[in-house]
Amino acid sequence: MPLLQINTNIPVTDEATFVREASARVAAMLGKPESYVMVILNSERNMLFATDDSPCAHLKLKSLGLDEDRTADYSATLCELIETCLGISSQRIYIEFSGPARHMWGWDKRTF
Repeated sequence: MPLLQINTNIPVTDEATFVREASARVAAMLGKPESYVMVILNSERNMLFATDDSPCAHLKLKSLGLDEDRTADYSATLCELIETCLGISSQRIYIEFSGPARHMWGWDKRTF
C-alpha cells in the first residue's frame, strides 16, 4: 500500500538497483512489509525548479495510515536516499505526502 513515485530530470544508471533500494528504505521507514511497497521511477523528465534545469526531483509518498507527525522524518530519509543514490541536493527536492482513506485505495478487486 505504500507508493513512492520519483520524478527526476537526470538519467539513472541502474534503475533496477535504485528502485529496490528505494523500496527497502520506504518499508523500513514506514514499518510496513516490503511486499506491499510500490516504487515508480520516471527519469530524464523535462523538469525545471526555480527557473533552473539543474538536477532536481519531485517525490510523492502515499500510504495508508501515514503519520502526519513524522513527515519531517520521512522527508529527511527520502532526501538522503535521493542525495546518496542520485546525487541531487535536498534543496532541489520537493516531496508530497498523502494518507488516503482506506476505502480510497484499491487492490486485488477490493479496497483496504
